Amino acid sequence: MTDELEPRLADFLRAARARLTPEQAGIADFGRRRVEGLRREELARLAGVSVDYYTRLEQGRSRSASPEVLDAIADALRLDDVERGHLHTIARPAPGARRRPAKPQQLASATKALLDTFEVALRPAFVLGRRLDVLGQNRLAALLVADFENMPPAERNQARFVFLDSHARELYVEWDQVAADTAAMLRMDAGRHPYDRALGQLVGDLSIQSPEFRRLWARNRVHQRSIGNKRYHHPLVGDLTVTYQALTPGDDFDQTIMVYDTEPGSSSVHALQLLAAKIPEHAPRNAERQNPVAAGDLAQRSTR
Repeated sequence: MTDELEPRLADFLRAARARLTPEQAGIADFGRRRVEGLRREELARLAGVSVDYYTRLEQGRSRSASPEVLDAIADALRLDDVERGHLHTIARPAPGARRRPAKPQQLASATKALLDTFEVALRPAFVLGRRLDVLGQNRLAALLVADFENMPPAERNQARFVFLDSHARELYVEWDQVAADTAAMLRMDAGRHPYDRALGQLVGDLSIQSPEFRRLWARNRVHQRSIGNKRYHHPLVGDLTVTYQALTPGDDFDQTIMVYDTEPGSSSVHALQLLAAKIPEHAPRNAERQNPVAAGDLAQRSTR
């Protein structure tokens, strides 16, 4: 059977090399180039390795790269911290990662309660797991973005929503950037879990159904969401801007709690207040309405 890790490393290195111009690398550019970005020999020289060695690495014919060599290549490619970490992950996978089945993910009761606490503070919040599966959300997040918990299990996934749901294109003001970040986050997940069959099926489904996803996936970019801004055009309350922050619960490092906040006194706060007013007073909270279906099985049961 063909090894799945080597093509990932080869594709990532080729894509990163193609993005780096000679000017960015401080190399004099003479004449017409037949390839985008740097040539292999130029990158090898910058990294201080032989052309033959770098070629074998980029072609997936070598697993012997040391951390020091990977850092030298990362420096030559001008990779940021997230890209550098991804390079180390795909080049030197953790022992035991091969073919090890992933355990289904579930929310801890403390995480569920935390989502409700954020809702009381007028903060939409939700939890993303592997493959960007939506493992849980508070009611304010359901009203702002989408009510994932009332979707069929196979559709409770952020990437499916962004690329396959027409509402997402209207909801996200900067849909193009959201889509690019989403594909890059899936690529990051693929580096950590190279043998996740459900992730492979998700990528296959999105590639078939979304030309935009195919294009973005081929870019081989990686992204780790931490903190930033996002703008929405909501059909009920109009335009609003939120600041998001990513938190990691201590029981599962493959889960991310996304918490949204708004500037005090802004029109965005007023928009969230209008949304919060639509929550029925006696509606059950997150912890009571969680669907027990294991999130790890979602992509495998896709009906799309």
